[in-house]
Amino acid sequence: MAVARSMDHAVLEAAARWYVDLQCAGADDAKTCIAHRQWLECDPRHRQAWERLARLQGKLDRLAPEIARPTLLSARARRREVLKVLALLLAAGGAASLAWHTTPLPTLLADQRTATGERRRVVLDDGSRLQLNTATAVDIRFTPSLRDIRLLTGEILVETARDTFARPFVVHTREGSILALGTRFIVREEGERTRVCVLQHAVQVRNRASLAPVRVEAGQQLSFDGTSLGSIQPATPLADAWTRDMLVVDNWRLDDFIAELQRYRPGHLGCDASVAALRISGAFHLGDTDIVLENLTSTLPVRIRRFSRFWARVELA
Repeated sequence: MAVARSMDHAVLEAAARWYVDLQCAGADDAKTCIAHRQWLECDPRHRQAWERLARLQGKLDRLAPEIARPTLLSARARRREVLKVLALLLAAGGAASLAWHTTPLPTLLADQRTATGERRRVVLDDGSRLQLNTATAVDIRFTPSLRDIRLLTGEILVETARDTFARPFVVHTREGSILALGTRFIVREEGERTRVCVLQHAVQVRNRASLAPVRVEAGQQLSFDGTSLGSIQPATPLADAWTRDMLVVDNWRLDDFIAELQRYRPGHLGCDASVAALRISGAFHLGDTDIVLENLTSTLPVRIRRFSRFWARVELA
């Protein structure tokens, strides 16, 4: 059984490679088209994999313009596009539509994404800067009329640049949208809510049900869901500390601190109810969460109980 699954994966990856090759070559490349037909005819499984591609044609068409760009002709870029198509094929093994909506597949296919504990800086085509926090995924779409960022999961810091074509810069989340007004701001997905923290200038926030946008100024933040907007609050001090690999807290509950630290650490990190209400303040380096945990034991009456490298809990000492 394991051998069969491995072979199926290999066939699907081959189909993904052929799809990308054909997109890059174009319909007029007779040599590539003939080789593809020969591949289809040499094994029934090849045709089955290609038929699965055909059933996913709508989603694949959305990838095709990106695949065909000249900048994607490098080996590294081509490999990335093959993996995108392969991910769709694997998800389509059962209920493709269900998998598309209920698994992290959109995150896997994102234009930019970070792993747990990773941070990344990206310079966009217009000179704007995007910083991705841990476990973050975004899609980036610039058109002649709009600069569009879609935050799929996680947290980003945006620094917009002046655009030659005066295109609006908008960040979309599941709950709504944020229009930049020449600004520096943070957008974070929090379950079924979005939190916006403005560091410079201002933004306009609109959720899915909004008739009119709400303006949020520098030094303010706003949390909202798809149907309601919260009240404007003072911005969290040093909300952008993560861009410097730091977590800065002031009189936080320990369970809230541990929940935040968990975002930067693979596996499970828990906090026992007996110590949840303890308070903590300080600046902590996110580069090594094990050191952060050990430092807790010297400042609070707690111990770290470990069952494995990827499972730990903070308990009463």
